[in-house]
Amino acid sequence: MPFRETSRMEERVRMLLEYESGNWSVSDLCRRHGVCRDTFYEWRRRKQSGDPEWFRDRSHAPLQCWQATNEEIAAAVISLRRRFPHLGPRKLLAVLRREAPGVAWPAASTIGEILKRAGLVSSAHRPRRPLGQRRPCTPVTSANDEWSVDFKGWFRTRDRQRIDPLTVSDSHTRLLIELQITAPTITGVRPCFERAFHEYGLPKAIRSDNGTPFGSRGPGGLTGLSVWWLKLGIVPHFIRPGSPQDNGRHERMHRTLIVETTRPPGVNRRAQPRPFNHFREEFHHERPHESLDRHTPAAYYAPSPRKMPHKLPPLEDPDRFEVRYVSAHGGIRWNHQWVNVSHTCAGEYVDLEEIDDGVWHVSFGPLTVGRFRARHRRIEDAYDRLKRHG
Repeated sequence: MPFRETSRMEERVRMLLEYESGNWSVSDLCRRHGVCRDTFYEWRRRKQSGDPEWFRDRSHAPLQCWQATNEEIAAAVISLRRRFPHLGPRKLLAVLRREAPGVAWPAASTIGEILKRAGLVSSAHRPRRPLGQRRPCTPVTSANDEWSVDFKGWFRTRDRQRIDPLTVSDSHTRLLIELQITAPTITGVRPCFERAFHEYGLPKAIRSDNGTPFGSRGPGGLTGLSVWWLKLGIVPHFIRPGSPQDNGRHERMHRTLIVETTRPPGVNRRAQPRPFNHFREEFHHERPHESLDRHTPAAYYAPSPRKMPHKLPPLEDPDRFEVRYVSAHGGIRWNHQWVNVSHTCAGEYVDLEEIDDGVWHVSFGPLTVGRFRARHRRIEDAYDRLKRHG
């Protein structure tokens, strides 16, 4: 027993013995032992009750908790958590209200306590947050304003086969448009987009990183895939190099995808799509999302009215611009001189708009390719590198 608790008990016994001696008044005893009169009378009442352990401290916990959650409610919460083991309290509450709107469900904080008592949650280490910084993030106000695309990151199945999952999602409704295993190449990715465009229509823009097959370190960051997007009227939105936080909405989905579909991974390449398809179905119709007021993506998404054309339309060129044809070697002619542009634009037309004396803005459709300096026959690209003659 701790020394302080022993000392307090001895002090109480001594105080009551002094009182029973008749040599001290109650007021004198209270001043002598530093307690109030109510405390003295409480200890005297306990001693007179005949309890042999009257001088010990008692628990202050209430005998019953009037706000304790009904056992049936707690059982429903626990059952739903086992059904959806990766949903947190707020999303569980949204599902409960959707499935049984007439029940007075407890607050999300209470649901969290129920899960803790049931041993269904574990405390996670939260690293110290860095100072907040403004990050560029395209505002989207409706479905198909922008799609996000990325490869989740390859992993191996239990038989050591490599898996590269391609993911495409709508930035506004979070609908997971594509979740396919394919090679990270233009020839591997393009059929996935063709299928998505035929089923969901064309978005206004697609956000991606600068890596292959979406972007490159060439002028404008163009690849054969992004050139195809531009000809379909889709603007590529490239995030800053080495800044996955600029595509944070999509990266957050990847974190959930990793936990629910790759731990453990599938037995082989043929088995891995099954957890992917299950995740996608649950993600669309069961999982509430904070950005959608805790509704599901399927409740908000609608296909784009822009249909996939049977034939690629030509890019419209403004009348005020100079237009040059990019040869098969990736260059244009300027005053009978050769100027290198990009092999990805071969067979297409680029626009040049004069912004200063001898300085031209070069663009391919709505995308900037670089700045052309006619005097030196060179194009400065987005990475401040120069494309020189030869």
